[in-house]
Parts: sequence; C-alpha cells; structure tokens
Amino acid sequence: MQQTALSLHIPEPAARPGDEPDFSRIAIPPPGALPRPPVDSPAVQLRDYAYGLVRVLDQRGQAVGEWDPRLEPDLLRKGLRAMMLTRAFDERMLRAQRQGKTSFYIKSTGEEAVSVAQAMALDRGDMLFPTYRQQGLLVARDWPLLDLMCQVYNNSGDRLKGRQLPIMYSSREAGFFSISGNLGTQFPQAVGWAMASAYKHDTRIAAAWVGDGTTAEGDFHYALTFAAVYRAPVVLNVVNNQWAISSFQGFAGGEETTFAARAIGYGLPGLRVDGNDFLAVYAVTRWAAQRARSNLGPTLIELYTYRAAAHSTSDDPSKYRPEHEAEKWPLGDPVGRLKQHLIAIGEWSEERHAALAAEVEEEVKAAQKQAESLGTLGSEPASPGTMFEDVFKEMPWHLRKQRQEAGL
Repeated sequence: MQQTALSLHIPEPAARPGDEPDFSRIAIPPPGALPRPPVDSPAVQLRDYAYGLVRVLDQRGQAVGEWDPRLEPDLLRKGLRAMMLTRAFDERMLRAQRQGKTSFYIKSTGEEAVSVAQAMALDRGDMLFPTYRQQGLLVARDWPLLDLMCQVYNNSGDRLKGRQLPIMYSSREAGFFSISGNLGTQFPQAVGWAMASAYKHDTRIAAAWVGDGTTAEGDFHYALTFAAVYRAPVVLNVVNNQWAISSFQGFAGGEETTFAARAIGYGLPGLRVDGNDFLAVYAVTRWAAQRARSNLGPTLIELYTYRAAAHSTSDDPSKYRPEHEAEKWPLGDPVGRLKQHLIAIGEWSEERHAALAAEVEEEVKAAQKQAESLGTLGSEPASPGTMFEDVFKEMPWHLRKQRQEAGL
C-alpha cells in the first residue's frame, strides 16, 4: 500500500504586508440571531453560544434582539464619554512616548468597548485582573488620569515608585489588580481570589482578561480547571483582537475553532460576543456576572474585536499585516457605533459629539500638564532607599540593616 508523505500545517494569516486586507473568512451572523438564555441554563445547553456571536447593534445603529440591555441614555452617554476619554488619553501618552517623556506605552484603540462596557456591567466592588490593554476599566471607574500619567512618567507622583513598567497600573482602591507582563498569571490569580471570596461568603466576584495568544499557555488551562471544579464566581475574558505581539491568532488555535469553545471541555458556558458592540458586551458581561453571583459558577467570554493600533510603542505592525487592515475590520469602531446608536434613538447629535471630543481632549491636556509638572522619565528618579519599602508589611531587621549599611 502506497503511503502518503506527512506534512506539517503552519498557520498563516489571510493577508500579509502588501496584500489587500481579507476578512472574507469571517462569518458574521446578523444582530439578534442568538436568543438570551436564562442565567441558570446548564452549560451543556449553551454550546451554540461558543460558536455564534452575540450582537445587538445593527447597521442603522438600532438595538435588536433579546440581548438588548435597554440601557438608559445617560448610561450610554457615560459609556461613550469613557471610551472617548480613554482614546484621547492613549493618543496623548503615545505622543509623550515619542517625545522621550516615557519609555513605553500600549494603546487600546479599537478595543475601548471591551474595558468600558465590562467595567460598567460589573459592580464597583468586584475585583479586576486586567491585561495591559484595559486602561478603560480605570477610566470607567472614574480613576484620576493624573494618577495614571504619573505611573507612565515614573515621576514623583508615581504611587508605584517606578517598580512597574509604564502602563502596568495598580490600584487597590479601584479594585484593579496589578498588571503583569506575563498575562497568563491573571487568570489563575483571579480564580483564586474568587474562590476565597466564595469561601468567606462574600458577595464580590472577580473578572480577568487575557489575549488570544495567552490561551495557548498552561495558566489559562489551570485556571479553567480550578474554576470549573470549584464553581468559582469569576468572569474569564479572552480578548480576541486577532493579533498577539506579531503573530496572528491562528498560532493559539483560533484557526481551527473559537476560543469560547475551549470552555466546553471544562463543562463551562462559553460565549462569543461582538467586542465592538458596546450594548452586546455590556449584556453578555452582565449575564455572566449574574450567573457568578447566583453561585452558578464561571463563564468564559470571547470578545471578538481587532487591535487597531500597534501592539506597543516597540512594535511596527506594518511588518506583519496589511497597512490599512484596521480600516477594513467588518465590525467597525466601538466609539463610532455607540455614537450612531445614540443619534439613531434621538439622544445625541454630531454637534454634541464634537463638543464632547473637545471636552475630553482638554481634560487630558490639563491632566498631562499637571503630571509633567511632577517630572517625566528620568527627571526625578525615585530614591534608591525606596527599594527597601513596601515589600513587607513591617520591615524585617535584615532589611533595616542593609538599608543602614547602604547609607539610605
């Protein structure tokens, strides 16, 4: 019998630099196609949600289907403002990095609905375990831009005293766990925090975010195992923005199936949602949060979106994807889509939008001026003596001795 020579499959994106952007492989169901299931639905009955796509906003900006959260216009305007403020903040900090005022920055352009809508769908006391593209969580929780900028600049106002890479924020008061460059760690830590909350009979849940590339790491699977076994009250989010640092999501397994489908093997509900649809993201997150609060266990959400900007200021996406690919993304821009919805329901206008854009720009400029008055990169480095602080609740004798010997 003649044998067939084996061949190895190497994932390859649909388009490379110089090619025309090609999203023809993406199947986008119409808004409202998936019904909203009861919160207590068994995971086995939710299989279709791991392969479909929850969408609410149609092409005319109208909300359709059972997933429409029917939010008040004031809440929608608050969400729009938070997304626009996040985007304006990103633009200013990118400019500051290019001017040498900070060493590094990561933008969230095109993904603002992920962080802002989810922050608004969760309770203020819930604990967040974010990645480095969720600054919108803090913006939506009204955390001061000045504090974020001081951390980026590593100036005298940096509460973290220069111990974190720029953009790796941390805020106990805002329920925002310290960002880690190794993204996979956030999932098991969130599950552990949620297990502890349940063990103490608390009422708070946890939420965590990773990118599509992180789903190929062991931490992702360890977290899902513990979450499923102990029914941890946690919302686990995979932000599928199509690209890891420079490799497309096929290398993490997204070419063969959806990332939400990974929940099925663990007996968990997995839902895919249009990550650029503010209403859909809010509704799915609210559903998952309610499920967790009802002691029905965790949910895995795949937020289907697109990283419009470079991975970071150290990245040049023109080296690995078509130059104008972001403009061709079929699910549009989250800010533009929510703006269109508000106009469609008679609660917004082009004039009010332009005024808001100018307002948030001035707010960011004012915060930047104040932050830079406290110093920028290298202008006022933290005292070497601070390296001994904040490691232990009470400084042990050997650290006190070392600090004394160093003359600090």
